[in-house]
Amino acid sequence: MIEPLLWLALLTAALLAGTIGGVVGVGSAVILLPVWAYAFGAAQAVPILTVAALIGNLSRAAFSWAETDWCAVRIYVLGAVPAADVGALIFIELDATLIHRMLGAFILATIPARRWATPRDMRSERWHLLPLGAFMGLLSGMVGTVGPINAPFFLAYGLVKGAYLATEALGATAVHLTKSIVYGRSAALDPETLTYGIAIGVALIAGSWLGKRIVVRLDTPAFVRTVEVLLAVSGILMVLGI
Repeated sequence: MIEPLLWLALLTAALLAGTIGGVVGVGSAVILLPVWAYAFGAAQAVPILTVAALIGNLSRAAFSWAETDWCAVRIYVLGAVPAADVGALIFIELDATLIHRMLGAFILATIPARRWATPRDMRSERWHLLPLGAFMGLLSGMVGTVGPINAPFFLAYGLVKGAYLATEALGATAVHLTKSIVYGRSAALDPETLTYGIAIGVALIAGSWLGKRIVVRLDTPAFVRTVEVLLAVSGILMVLGI
């Protein structure tokens, strides 16, 4: 078990990450990856954040359940679930040091990926969700979360507001549930790890709720740049093995 003060600090970090995610749209799990990787090691951080993301996505889906595009969910899940299974199995076999460096590289990649996708008026057809799910499921299984990378494609499909939130969240839920099962079979998800994941998930929900209420008071572009700088520094340190 971790020390109470460290546990409090980590829950505070989860609350802060959830708040930032609710304000600027940067994936909360991506923000938490370096924190939990340094606290527990990358091999345990990914299963913990998988459980947290499962809870967070389920809550988002529940809030907009009636607006779900079920056809889009089914097509996305058809590609995502088997790929997430493969990705999680690959993760289990990887060396812990390599996982740490991969997570760092992924964190760095999310910054230009978000900047590239945000201003573009992309268009997606329904069938595009099948290969999208396969790619995102594999990536999520290997590095823990795809963060904000998934979002532009669902928006380009034409989903907005509650329909986007519920549909994307249910797709992500299926991926995280698949990974949790694989991690559980391999003993990567033990009772202690499950407890940490649940606690973080609750903190992320609280942070998202708080973020919605403070967003109008912030200079959002400047805040996004600050978060990106922090992510870049963390990613570089992880790639270098520091």
